[in-house]
Amino acid sequence: MDDKITFNSIDDYIAQFTPEVQEILKTLRKVIQDSAPDAKEKISYQMPTFELNGNLVHFAAFKNHIGFYPAPRGIEAFKEELSEYKGAKGSVQFPIGKPLPYELISKIVKFRVAENIKKAEEKIKKKK
Repeated sequence: MDDKITFNSIDDYIAQFTPEVQEILKTLRKVIQDSAPDAKEKISYQMPTFELNGNLVHFAAFKNHIGFYPAPRGIEAFKEELSEYKGAKGSVQFPIGKPLPYELISKIVKFRVAENIKKAEEKIKKKK
């Protein structure tokens, strides 16, 4: 028997958390939607994921933080602004209990959108 929870949608994912964490996740989702209006939502690696010509960003809630995963280049490009947060090569941790830097998240998402569109265009050019 497998105890692993499988989510079918971002709504399912968000619904499992406390109301305060749900609020944070809903706001984060809206910021991502507004910053990448053409992106599609899905669950990937059991995390809410937005994709546009490939994965853009993932996010997830943990006991003490919200994880945001904009790929290593998304972290690298905003290293300075993200320096006050814990993180790794492709992720950043926003502590629960502190306001998330939604404006910065929006900038990172837009950066990733531009990056993925450019990558997709270059693939098309190579095929010609």
